[in-house]
Amino acid sequence: MNNPIPLYSTADIREIEQLAAARPNPPNLMEKAGLAAAHITKNKLLSNDKSNLLVLAGPGNNGGDAFVTARYLRAWGFQVTTIFTGDPSKLSQDAKQALQNWLNAGGELHNDIPSSGSWHVIIDGLFGIGLNPDKYPLDEKYQRLIAAVNHMNLPVLALDIPSGLSADNGIAPSTAIKATITATFIGLKPGLLTHDGCEYAGEIILCDLDLDAVSMKSPQSWLLDQSLIKTLLPAPRPANSHKGIFGSVGIIGGASGMVGAALLAGSAALKLGAGRVYLGLLANQPSTVDPAQPELMLRPVDELFELDHLTCLIVGPGLGKEISACLCLEETLQTSLPVVLDADALNLIAHHSELASALRSRHAPSLLTPHAAEAARLLGTDIATVQNHRMQAAEDLARNFNCSVVLKGAGSICAFPNGHCYFNASGNPGLSSAGTGDVLSGMTGALLAQGLTSENALLLAVYLHGAAADALLETLAGPIGMTASEIIDSARHLLNQWVYGHHARFRYSHAYSIY
Repeated sequence: MNNPIPLYSTADIREIEQLAAARPNPPNLMEKAGLAAAHITKNKLLSNDKSNLLVLAGPGNNGGDAFVTARYLRAWGFQVTTIFTGDPSKLSQDAKQALQNWLNAGGELHNDIPSSGSWHVIIDGLFGIGLNPDKYPLDEKYQRLIAAVNHMNLPVLALDIPSGLSADNGIAPSTAIKATITATFIGLKPGLLTHDGCEYAGEIILCDLDLDAVSMKSPQSWLLDQSLIKTLLPAPRPANSHKGIFGSVGIIGGASGMVGAALLAGSAALKLGAGRVYLGLLANQPSTVDPAQPELMLRPVDELFELDHLTCLIVGPGLGKEISACLCLEETLQTSLPVVLDADALNLIAHHSELASALRSRHAPSLLTPHAAEAARLLGTDIATVQNHRMQAAEDLARNFNCSVVLKGAGSICAFPNGHCYFNASGNPGLSSAGTGDVLSGMTGALLAQGLTSENALLLAVYLHGAAADALLETLAGPIGMTASEIIDSARHLLNQWVYGHHARFRYSHAYSIY
């Protein structure tokens, strides 16, 4: 996939560091990390040569990185105040040397933030990826220090990961440094890209420290960003096109009082390029036409299963939990069509073991789109466990049900039965509104109908869904009140732009002129 950017767990990073240390001429990774951080601070956060900096150095190797950063910034003429919270005798050899080099350069150490100081930028080197805040919460001293830093409301550069944030899970059980920029070393960490990491990491800059991590450790997780998405896009449409080329999507849902969910999914499928979209509605007296979207073909649900030209099925938007919903889901799972399962389809599978067994035994592609609560029901656990171990939860769902899965939320995670994971880089709080999940299901179905593989359809839909919300931020001046229907139109615009570029309107013009 055009060399997507890999993600590495704490254990992976430690293994890469050990491999680098075993080389005949091992690199000084701490020196490289500190120098890289100093350059980022100077180039992106400091406005003039007279700026004052506050550097926080903790008790581990992250503190050593901070000492190196402080030394370079001081050598470049900046005023640097350094806080050290550790015990010099307990530092690693590299961190001890970094501390000594800082002192030899004329640097000083403070035990706490001086009350009379004034600074322009803060460097966070308290804790790195070795901290596991879930098992070993920060003590009150560090919580107070972090709270004081956040209260200053100054630009902050975090070294490797904001202190207090889990590198693997993206959780911050007590508190964490809220960074403006995180300079992360060697490889991206999952915790920067999901759950609380989306709140605390700020802009993420990867510093590889001149290591080719992929050659040293094969990744299993990657970043889902626009450079990867460009390799997944459908081909431009031929001039001689017709609706049959682009597939037919069937949507089952829309029980009484919830018809809007099915209509949103249908509109998304239609506007994202499906040739035909059929809605099998469970409502007792379904409408025969949607005046707002008359292109949708509304049918009683029984008629939908009689169609022989469907390309894929979406089950769940507004489905409900009545016996009729169970029967429809059961019949769907017995088909040979790719299926997208969302909302109440997932809840029914969680509560009925025979439906779960039918899902596991399917040979055709199945795609699940749960949020944390639905994932918890499917896994027989609670929401907190899912959120505290989002990557593990996504992997368990993919493996347990033999499905492609997106665990929705801040930093959505796509997981596949082969063990591969992708962390989505798009999206914002505007997606926290009713109907956006229905829209994602419809978008995914549209891409399946157009011939994308189940993996590529899910990845493209998830990223495009978030990117459409991001594009709306400029129009709406913020995420408040963003609606699902607005996301559909934004996604259509983006997809056309990505596939055709800025010259789409000229693509089908005839090559002649009349004088």
